Amino acid sequence: MTCSATPYDRVFLELGPISIYWYGVIIALGAFLGLFIATREADRLGLNKDYIVDLVVFAIPVAIIFARIYYVVFEWKARYANEPFWKVFAVWEGGIAIHGALIGSVLTAIIYTRVRKLSFWQIADIVAPSLILGQAIGRWGNFMNQEAYGGPIVASTYEKFHQYLPDFIMNQMCINGVYHHPTFLYESVWNLLVFGLLLYLRKVNPYRGEIFLSYVITYSIGRFFIEGLRLDSLYIVEGLRTAQFLSILLIIGAIAIIVYRRRSGIVNRRYNGKKIK
Repeated sequence: MTCSATPYDRVFLELGPISIYWYGVIIALGAFLGLFIATREADRLGLNKDYIVDLVVFAIPVAIIFARIYYVVFEWKARYANEPFWKVFAVWEGGIAIHGALIGSVLTAIIYTRVRKLSFWQIADIVAPSLILGQAIGRWGNFMNQEAYGGPIVASTYEKFHQYLPDFIMNQMCINGVYHHPTFLYESVWNLLVFGLLLYLRKVNPYRGEIFLSYVITYSIGRFFIEGLRLDSLYIVEGLRTAQFLSILLIIGAIAIIVYRRRSGIVNRRYNGKKIK
């Protein structure tokens, strides 16, 4: 269905020669809100919240670097090979991949917890809801950049959407004169549902590590199906979407870890009523 809407300005604020983009502001908002939730959970469990703050200080820059490297590697031929090299560093223009960020964050957490002699699984459980909430918020950065959208919407589908979605969402999904599926919104909503599930799991007190592994499984399920609707996917090879391939591996891997840890008897409750040292 054709359209002629004017997109939102991607710039949040200009300070002389410096432009601050909505994309970065929204990502930062998700990070700060996630940090607040994680530190409160650490307090509840009796863990020094400074551990969480220090981890985030290390993890955020590493996550951004890994997210950018991941994206550039898979988009090198299509987007960067014939561009000035400095474009590789232009994160403010968009182009970071959440799977790259997660790889960087997990590696940072593994190293950090070993150095500080903490339980990786305990820390992972604490931060998992914050991660998925940050992802839910961060997708609105894609909205401002007009990216992470799906295929064109036919007129009949648009009429159904228009009953539930405000004009500002559909107008921003007007790409090159055609309305597209707001897959950024689908994933944001899915992530919020996963966030609610993880908060519920906190109450039922599962085995240590299983909140984080549940995050990996449920996020990957949603990402697999939503990725199939997107037009801007990264591909390992032609016809094989990177995010879908990784989602399958992560689902299988997380389930295998849960089964192995339970059968081996190396798991315990994440919180047994005692303060955590």
